[in-house]
Amino acid sequence: MKKLIAAAILATSSTMAFAVGPAGCGVGTAVVFPDANEWPEHVLAASTNGTSFNTVSMTSNLLNCDSAHGPVNLGMLFIEDNMDQLVVDAAKGQGETLAALAETMGIAAADTPAFNRTVQSNFDAMFGPNTTSKVAYDSLTTAMAQDVELKKYLG
Repeated sequence: MKKLIAAAILATSSTMAFAVGPAGCGVGTAVVFPDANEWPEHVLAASTNGTSFNTVSMTSNLLNCDSAHGPVNLGMLFIEDNMDQLVVDAAKGQGETLAALAETMGIAAADTPAFNRTVQSNFDAMFGPNTTSKVAYDSLTTAMAQDVELKKYLG
């Protein structure tokens, strides 16, 4: 019985740990419910993901699982969760939140000064009065793509 419970926890935790959206990645999200908008569709897509060959999808980057856990994509989530403090650090070009964003995005320590300069010099594009985390993230990746030292982090 303990093995059965452990297997169930392991099977469901792997689906949750690498989720791309509300339902995660896999057959349920990519094939069965690609345009899920309502919570029942997300639940059914997640259930399908959890009962199908989701481990193969994640390890082989199939069925929307390629973006499940990339460092750059984690940057967008980080910006969303830390927007207020990030604005302060970005204006200064330094600070704990900006350093944490660089680390989250996989920026090497040697490239962190270039990252900080890029964020500070693109402050207005990233953080306008009605800016969302998506706009800030898109502006950041656009600025990184134009920087010789930072474009290698975009894949």
